[in-house]
Amino acid sequence: MRIHSRRLLLAALAVASFAGTAAAQAPQKAAAPTGEGSAAASPREELTADVMYRILVGDVALQRGDFGVAARAYFEAARDTRSPALARRAAEIGLATRQRAIALEAARQWAQIEPDAERPRQLVKALSAGGGSVEALAGGGATKAEVERALAAAAASPEALAAAFLELNRLFAHEPDKPSVFRTVSELAQPYPAVAEAHFAVALAGYSTGLTDLTIVTASRQAVDRALTLKPGWERAVLLKAEILATESPDVAIVFLQAYLQGNPGSRPAAGALAQIYVGQKRYPEARAVFDALWATDRSNRDVQFGVAVLAMQTKDWKTAESLLEDLDRADYGETGVVETYLAQIAEETGRYQLAYERYLAVPESERGWLAKLRAAAMLGKMKRVDEARRFLADLPAVTQEQRIQVRQAEAQLLRDAGDARAAFAVLEQALVEHPDDPDLLYDSAMVAEKLDRLDVVETRLTRLIEQKPDNAQALNSLGYTLVDRTPRVAEGFALIERAHKLSPKDPFILDSMGWANFRLGRLDAAEEYLRRAFAERPDAEIAAHLGEVLWAKGDRVRAKEVWQSQLDATPDSTVLQDTMRRLMPASAPAPGAR
Repeated sequence: MRIHSRRLLLAALAVASFAGTAAAQAPQKAAAPTGEGSAAASPREELTADVMYRILVGDVALQRGDFGVAARAYFEAARDTRSPALARRAAEIGLATRQRAIALEAARQWAQIEPDAERPRQLVKALSAGGGSVEALAGGGATKAEVERALAAAAASPEALAAAFLELNRLFAHEPDKPSVFRTVSELAQPYPAVAEAHFAVALAGYSTGLTDLTIVTASRQAVDRALTLKPGWERAVLLKAEILATESPDVAIVFLQAYLQGNPGSRPAAGALAQIYVGQKRYPEARAVFDALWATDRSNRDVQFGVAVLAMQTKDWKTAESLLEDLDRADYGETGVVETYLAQIAEETGRYQLAYERYLAVPESERGWLAKLRAAAMLGKMKRVDEARRFLADLPAVTQEQRIQVRQAEAQLLRDAGDARAAFAVLEQALVEHPDDPDLLYDSAMVAEKLDRLDVVETRLTRLIEQKPDNAQALNSLGYTLVDRTPRVAEGFALIERAHKLSPKDPFILDSMGWANFRLGRLDAAEEYLRRAFAERPDAEIAAHLGEVLWAKGDRVRAKEVWQSQLDATPDSTVLQDTMRRLMPASAPAPGAR
C-alpha cells in the first residue's frame, strides 16, 4: 500500500513553515516490512516541488511588501494542495491590503475546501458587493454586456483600460468552464487590438484552461507574443509566456527565460520563474545557481539569502543552509517561527535529535509553534525516549478538534517508529471512537492495520474514506495496491488504481502501482513502461525493486541488476530492495544493511 514517509503533522508543519525539504516527502508503501521508512502522510495535502516553490514565493513577497504576489502565490498553493490554511492566508492578505479581487477569489477557494466553515462564507458575501468598474465587478455574476460597458468606460484612459484588462480574468475566476471563459475574454479583447494588456488577458485565460486544447494553446501563444510585440520586454508577459511554454516543454521555457535574463540580468521575477521550472524538473542545483547569482549581486538582500538557504536544503547542503539560516535568525528575518522551524528541520535531517528537540521547542507560540511541539515529541521518540514523548504529548494543550487529532496521530507515529504497530493501532482506534469518520484517522488506521495483516480493516477504512471523498487519489491508490499486492482481487485493485491515475496522472507512486498491477496481470510491457516513468520521476527503492523484478521476468537480468544496484547504493538499508534481490537471486543478494 503506497503511503508517505511523514505524517499529516509534518506536512502541515512544512506548510506552516512555507516550504519543506525533499527528504520530508519520500513515500513508502505500507507493505514494506517494519523498519523500512514507515510513516504515513495524510491524503489531504501533498507538497510537491512546485507547491513548495509557490509557498516560498509567497513568503518572500510578503517580506518585501509585494502583497499582490504574496496573495496570488498562497492562493495557487492552496488550489494545488486544497489547504484551508493557505486559502485563508491568501484571503486575509488580500483583505488586509485592499486587494478585493484576490481576497474574493481566495475566500471562494477557502469556502470550497471547508464548506462548513462560516468565516469564508462571510467573506464571500461581504466581498461580492460591487459597483460598475471592472474591479468592482470582480464580485462575480457580471454579464458580458456589463463587462463590455465597463471596458468601454475605461477606454477613455489608456492606463485605466490597461488596468481593466489586467483585472479581467479575476472576474471569471469562479467560473468552472474555463474554455468558455477563454472564448468570452477573447471576444471582449477583440475591439482593442492595439492594447497589449488585452492580448495578455486572452493568453492568461487560455493558460487557465490547462492548455489541453491545441487550438487554445496556439491562440494563447499568439496572444502573448502579440502582447510582447506591442510592449517589448514586458516582464509580466514574459513570465506568462514562460508558463505557457513550460506546459509543452520545460526545456523550451528554460531557454526562453535564459535568453530574457541575458538582456535583463536584474529581473528577479524572471530568475524566480526560471528557478521554479528547475525545481519542477527536480533540477535543484540549477535552481540554486539562479538564486546564488542573484545573491552575489546583493549580499544584503535577505529575501534572496532565504531562497538560497531553502534550495540548499533541497540539495541537502545542510551546512550552508544552516549557516545562512542562523544569520537570518540573528537578523530577526521573516515571520514568527519560519527560520527557527527550518533550523530545527536541519538538525532533524542531520540526526542531531537533541538539538532538533531544543530548536522545535524554541519556535515561538503560533500555529508553527504548535506543530513544532509535535515534532519535538517525535525527536524524543528518535532518541528512544518513547514514554517521555507520550507524556509530553499528553500534556500539550490541545484546544481544537484538529489539534486533538494531531496529538493522537503523533502518538501513534511514535509507537510505529518504535516498532509497536499494535499499540499504534490501539491509539488510532481510540481516536476514531472520539472522532468517528475523520478522514486522516481512517487513512492512518488503515496503514497500521496493513502492517498487522488486518486486510479486512484496511479495506473497510479505505472504502469508508473513498465514500466520503471519491476523488481522493491516495486512498484509491492505497486500497487498489493492497488488493493487487496482497489478495487475488487483482482486477478489482487495478480498477481502483486506474481511477487514482486519472486523478493524478503524474504521481510517481501511482505510476508505480499501475506498473505493479500490470505485472500482476501479466502485461509485462505495460508494466515496464509505467515503472520506468515512475522511476524517472522518483528514484525510489521500492519502485526500483518493482522495475527490476519486471525486467527480470522479461529475461533482461543485466538491466534488472543495474537498476537494483544503483538504488541499493543510494539506499543500502532498504529491506524491500534487499528482499526482492534475495528472493530472485539468493546466491548474490546482499546481506541486510550491507553496502
